[in-house]
Amino acid sequence: MFQEPKPSIRERIPLLKRYIPERVHNTLIATFAEFIGTTFFLFFALAGCQVAYTNTVASIPARSSIPPSALLYAALSVGFSLVVSAWVFFRVTSGLFNPAITFGMCLVGSLPWRRGACIAVSQMLAGMAAAGLVSCVFPGDLRAETLLGYRTSVVRGFFIEALLTAAFVFSVFMLAAEKHKGTFIAPIGIGLALFVAQLVGGPFTGASLNPARSFGAAVASHHFPGYHWIYWIGPLAGSLLAAGFYQVVKDLEAELALAVKGPDFLGHRRGVSNSSAVLPSGVGRRRSQSGPREIHTLDPVPESDLEKGVTTSDESDVAIGAASSTDDSRESRHKAKRCVEVV
Repeated sequence: MFQEPKPSIRERIPLLKRYIPERVHNTLIATFAEFIGTTFFLFFALAGCQVAYTNTVASIPARSSIPPSALLYAALSVGFSLVVSAWVFFRVTSGLFNPAITFGMCLVGSLPWRRGACIAVSQMLAGMAAAGLVSCVFPGDLRAETLLGYRTSVVRGFFIEALLTAAFVFSVFMLAAEKHKGTFIAPIGIGLALFVAQLVGGPFTGASLNPARSFGAAVASHHFPGYHWIYWIGPLAGSLLAAGFYQVVKDLEAELALAVKGPDFLGHRRGVSNSSAVLPSGVGRRRSQSGPREIHTLDPVPESDLEKGVTTSDESDVAIGAASSTDDSRESRHKAKRCVEVV
């Protein structure tokens, strides 16, 4: 039985439709959802770091090293927390959870600047809320803050944060900003990228890559070191670097190097199909009606063959289907004519 679609909230609440423009309404919803999602992500990430560093890391500000076991535990907590959080919230908020990623998305044009500013503010508030929850729920001092270790200088810490953030944000661009058939599993790749960054930068800077994470932990622990600025400027500089490299890739049309088109790939070329990409080996080859040569659907079609009328298996299928439908219609008309003659 057919059911009428449920009216939207703006139709059910006339005051929203009358006093709040739709664009503002959507921005408020995205901002609130981003606050909830960022709090969800950072709570489990900071809680995992709190468990990993308890009884293994010296108290502030005497931290000098992190045991490998604690580093691996913290990296797994942060990476898998992002995978789960992004997969849960990406249909509503796109799963940004990071002012650096928000800044990068605005730079490449995937997010309006006004909405990006609102989302970034909500992410900073969520960082403070998540760190406050971890500090209240778990006993002892908060040990999830990001600090320099292993005698890392401030300049080196800045470049570590910038480069790791650039690699992380670029992975977000290629997996999430570029829409393709595998976008729904992008949280796995993004979470693994953050996990690897945590393993690399954790001993030296804490591998923040997220101003909201560092700022929230610093507020909850009441400790702002003199080099705290590297956890702001470093990720933003990394986002700028990633956006520039991403734009170069798009301007050079590097995706056309695959010479493949379709929803599974970034670009396409003339006369090429990926219809057999999901078929077993040997399937997808069909002899063309307009020529004796056999063309695989993943192979580029020469321009000379295009002029002669040689087609790929996709075009052959269309031609065969059209011919068969024509034969069927002729046969049905012939049968009808015979029936009339008999009558």
